[in-house]
Amino acid sequence: MLNTTLQRAPIQILEDKLRHKQAVIGVIGLGYVGLPICIAAAEAGSMVLGFDVDPAKPDALVRGKSYLKHIPDDRVRSLLSENRFDATTNFDRLSEPDALLICVPTPLDAHREPDLSFVVATGEQIAPRLRRGQIVILESTTYPGTTFEVLRPILETSGLVCDRDFYLAFSPEREDPGNLEFSTSRIPKVIGADSADASNLAAILYDQFVPRTVVVSSSATAEAVKLTENIFRAVNIALVNELKLVYGAMGVDVWEVIEAAKSKPFGYMPFYPGPGLGGHCIPIDPFYLTWKAREYGVATKFIELAGQINSSMPQHIVNELAGALDRASGRGLSRSRILVAGVAYKKNVDDTRESPALRMIELLEARGAQVRFYDPFVSVLPDSREHKSLSGRRSEIWDPVRLVDYDAVLIATDHDDVDYAALASNAKLIVDTRNACRRAGVTSSNVVLA
Repeated sequence: MLNTTLQRAPIQILEDKLRHKQAVIGVIGLGYVGLPICIAAAEAGSMVLGFDVDPAKPDALVRGKSYLKHIPDDRVRSLLSENRFDATTNFDRLSEPDALLICVPTPLDAHREPDLSFVVATGEQIAPRLRRGQIVILESTTYPGTTFEVLRPILETSGLVCDRDFYLAFSPEREDPGNLEFSTSRIPKVIGADSADASNLAAILYDQFVPRTVVVSSSATAEAVKLTENIFRAVNIALVNELKLVYGAMGVDVWEVIEAAKSKPFGYMPFYPGPGLGGHCIPIDPFYLTWKAREYGVATKFIELAGQINSSMPQHIVNELAGALDRASGRGLSRSRILVAGVAYKKNVDDTRESPALRMIELLEARGAQVRFYDPFVSVLPDSREHKSLSGRRSEIWDPVRLVDYDAVLIATDHDDVDYAALASNAKLIVDTRNACRRAGVTSSNVVLA
């Protein structure tokens, strides 16, 4: 009985700390997922310590500066003044937190296969500093089995045993940057672990700052939940993108069709076509499942077809732009001046990851066009592995009078903070991939839907 009591002491201590908000929460990766979690947990009363390999992020945060537009500086400064938040690049401090939340990227490699290098590197950083009574929770989107098959063995190189000395769980991030209705603290959290103790501890932790926790039977199930959510979106977006092509050939406006269809109060959910998929989830996550499915000899034809359709959209839009230019002015793309309006992957954010606008710029320039961009949220294109030639390019200054200098304006992102009336009044030709002009109440003969 004494041995059992001693063995359970670390978990009892951790549970008590979590329940009374005395636990220190460590968040590894201070990007679009990690920083909002830091803010939500700290504002709920926990002490939070953020980690990042990029010194610019902790340096900015400890000075009270936020680098995410949807998180204002004053929220960071308030938490600093109350000593509830700190940020560092010193990974030797990983032993300080009672809970470690891993929020690092899980991109695809050059062969469109899962790249878990950031998860592996983070696990290798944690292992030599891991102590008894800690819980580690992976939030990075990945294929079913990653937490148990990849992360757990790395952490156990510490000599500690999972579910005896430390605890491990998976809880997929559900961030939607720019969504004012659903922030981190207003979104239910799915939790999966491979022991009841780990599930319970993770639920107690997240219950402190989210409205509801949904506990599933295993870490693999929780990993599958995240993939399912984003594959659902990817497949339905591919469907309406294909419908756009079909209806367009018939002279039917797909946007009008969708608006009418969504009047049905049951059995229908509206999705909208566009120039392709962007962001850190939808263009990437489906391929994590298709890759893992091959291990089991299962073909994911439906998912892969959706990926092909969505990936083909940038080329389709460029072809539509070329045709519109030819009809409007009798000229091709070569030596035409094109302004791309919006390079963020979605409206009202500054995130350009996987943005189809970047691919369209490359395609246009490959065909001889001279391309500039304007984006009220993106002043400079960041460095990226996929679009290195575009890194450092700066947004044009908004000047409606100068729009006449361009042969066409391509609306790639439908930011609200754009004067679409002035755009339509001054541009020679607008190719609108988002129906942005009409939704803004602007109709003009020089606007072409694509």
